[in-house]
Amino acid sequence: MFRQLLPALRMLFALTLLTGGVYPLVVTGIAKLAFPRQAGGSLVERDGVVVGSALIGQAFDDPALFWGRPSATTPPCNAAASSGSNLGPTSPDLEQQVRQRIAALHASDPAQSAPIPVDLVTTSASGLDPDVTPAAALWQVPRVARARGLSEAQVKALVEQQIEGRDLGLLGEPRVNVLRLNLALVRLSR
Repeated sequence: MFRQLLPALRMLFALTLLTGGVYPLVVTGIAKLAFPRQAGGSLVERDGVVVGSALIGQAFDDPALFWGRPSATTPPCNAAASSGSNLGPTSPDLEQQVRQRIAALHASDPAQSAPIPVDLVTTSASGLDPDVTPAAALWQVPRVARARGLSEAQVKALVEQQIEGRDLGLLGEPRVNVLRLNLALVRLSR
């Protein structure tokens, strides 16, 4: 029995060391060399201070800023608790949440009569989506322009400058990173 147990324990130790130590260190090293910004968390700075990550949404509720997708995490945009709501399309709870979000958006901008883009009232699968669709950003232009004392044309042009296309020209959908858009908005307002 010991004759078989000793080689098995050696193999367990060797594979644990290889797959639990050596391999992750090599992959992390390659990532830091090839993609240093992404491997470091894609941090976004303003005036030399880190204000967030381009990969994790933030909860903005100031009417003078653009708002991202609602977060399913508690508290909102909690990266340590990434999860979706697990509510299906026929869920009464989901329907109630969407109705409340629609009412809140109408209350924030009663003059806005355009249909509300779906990503402003539904959460993403991770609950931490940092991006909105161009339609969701453009829907918010009148409220943000009024709150900032800017023309809608100025704010719309800013949104259009911030639209990121599909990755490699074919993957994903066009999107707007809300944190970067808000930082550009603050620079424009100075």
